[in-house]
This record gives sequence, C-alpha cells and structure tokens, in this order.
Amino acid sequence: MTEVILDTNYVVALLDAKDVWHAKAATIQDKLVETEAAVVYLDCVMDEVISVLARRYAERGRAHEFSGALNKIETLVPPERITWIYPIVKQLYAKVLSLVRKSRGELNFHDALIVAASDEMGIGAIVSFDADFDKTNMTRIRSVESIARPPA
Repeated sequence: MTEVILDTNYVVALLDAKDVWHAKAATIQDKLVETEAAVVYLDCVMDEVISVLARRYAERGRAHEFSGALNKIETLVPPERITWIYPIVKQLYAKVLSLVRKSRGELNFHDALIVAASDEMGIGAIVSFDADFDKTNMTRIRSVESIARPPA
C-alpha cells in the first residue's frame, strides 16, 4: 500500500476514545503503521475534524476537555503533515459539482472535494466509515481486512 487519504469520521474516531468507531479505528491505525502506509491528512478533513470534535465536546458537556483534544490533534497532525488543497478548490470546483450531480446529491460537496483532490494527487484509497465513497472511483478501507487485501 502506498498513500491513503484519511477521512474525517476515521480521524475523529481515532482521537475520541468514546467514539463508537474508536476501537476499529485504532486497529486500522495499527495496521496502517505496520504496513508503512503513507497517510494523507487533507486540510478540509482537518477543518472538519476540529469542528466535529469541538461540537461533540460541547454537546456532551466535556468542553473543558477540548483544549487537550486540540493539543492531541496538533501533535498527531502538525501543519507540515497537512496536504493543503484549499488553494486549488477554484480549479476543482466544476469537477466537484459534477461528482455531486452524478451522485444526485448522495455525495456531498466535502466528500466530492476529497474525491476530486484524490484524482489530482493520484491517490486511490481512503480510510473511511462512510459508504458514500463506495460509489466513487476510490477504494474505501473500512477494516483491517481491507488493508491486508490490496485493491485489484
């Protein structure tokens, strides 16, 4: 396995020990490390990770813990590890809309942006618990078994 993009729901689950997907995300993370996969953190994903966690901590009465979570995010993904795609959104906009249109809205703008950016970067895999990616040209890694079996 070479490069894989990490989706928001996976990164959130990895960071939040109380997330329903946390154990599965941790197992996948161990396998990614073991197989020396090059993980790609997109800026749009990190934007959403921070927003989701901020809202989650506030809604669950854990706002006092958010600063620690933000420190954990900064340690896991310092700015130099982020792939900055926002500067090319203007260039990708028509393709993103085409992907949203083709899926009849099942693929939202954010996820279509990830797919369009992955095409630009030549990355064909995403670690995600979101089945909407199954309707794209990306290979979705949703379990350890998905990693063990390289795409055909």
